[in-house]
This record gives sequence, C-alpha cells and structure tokens, in this order.
Amino acid sequence: MATSKRQSVLPRVHSGPKAPVNFSSSITIAESALLTGNHTINISSESVVHPRAKLHSSNGRITIGRRCIVHERTTIGATPKDLEPSESRDGGVVLGDYVTVEVGADIESGGTVIGDGCHIGVGSRVGRGAKLGKHCVLTPKSTVRPEEVVPDFTVIYSNGIRRPDRRGVIDLKNKAQARQIEVLRKLIPSNPAKFQP
Repeated sequence: MATSKRQSVLPRVHSGPKAPVNFSSSITIAESALLTGNHTINISSESVVHPRAKLHSSNGRITIGRRCIVHERTTIGATPKDLEPSESRDGGVVLGDYVTVEVGADIESGGTVIGDGCHIGVGSRVGRGAKLGKHCVLTPKSTVRPEEVVPDFTVIYSNGIRRPDRRGVIDLKNKAQARQIEVLRKLIPSNPAKFQP
C-alpha cells in the first residue's frame, strides 16, 4: 500500500530573496515564518514570531524590540498600496519593546514607528510612515492612516473613535506579556538557524 504525503490546503507562499538577519540568541521564531527582503531584520531578546508571520524588508530595515509578540498571518513591512509612482517606498518599520501584533494585522513600510507597549488588534492596518506613541491600543479592524501621528496612551476603535487610555496598567501588561512569552516558548518549535546565512 502506497502512502502519499498529506498536502496543505493553504496556497503556496511565494518568497522573495532571503533577508539578512540579526537575531538575539533568546528569540523564538517558527520555522514557517517568512522573512524576505534586501534590508536587515533585527529581532531583540525574548521576542516571539509565530508560524506564517511575514516580515518583508524590501523597502527598509525591520527592527523588533524586546519581548514583542508577532502573531500568525501578520505582515510587517507590507508594501504600501496607495503610493503614486513618484512617491518613495523607502523606509522600514520599528517596533518598540513589549509590542503585540495580533493575527492578520498589516504594518506598512515607509518609516513606520510603533511605540513601546502598543497592542495592534486583529486585522488592523497601520499605514506607511505612521508614528504610534507609547502604549497605544488598536482594537480589531482599526486603521491608522499613512503619515498619521498618534499620541501616547491612545485607544483607537475600528469606527475611528479615539480616547485616552487612563487605566494605568503598564506594569501589569508587561508582566502578563512576559508570562505569555514563557508559555509560547514552550509551545512554538523555534529554528532561528534556518534564517541565518
């Protein structure tokens, strides 16, 4: 009896050039994450990159801070969709420390900065060149327009309403994130060597 290898129902991933990387020795990165591009991808200590997360450094360097979590089906360094041919696509993405990027979120390249402690909700989109202050929260399906500057401690809802976040739970959030990373390190098989040159 012949056995055949089980095929995935997911479409094949078309990858580009293998990106140069600079990893901390304590990161957790799934073997099925996709890292492509010409610029360096830096991932700092104790950060976690889930399976099927996409990091594209074609338009600029990607820097991920300490204790960040990048969930599956996210795209960091996405090519901006609304650029005119004359506009520049240059510039990367910087994620501060303790940032969480939830499932299906897109962060466009172009000098985009996500401040420390931000939470990017499921299916949210951050436009090119946007600057999010520290500890901002994007609820699911929220959008930050290109070049927009969002002040520290802002909550953005999917319907566009914004309010200041006065909960004062930064230390609790950071401790919870550290505990979540401990669990994820046990659950996600990590293979950083796959991405090294």
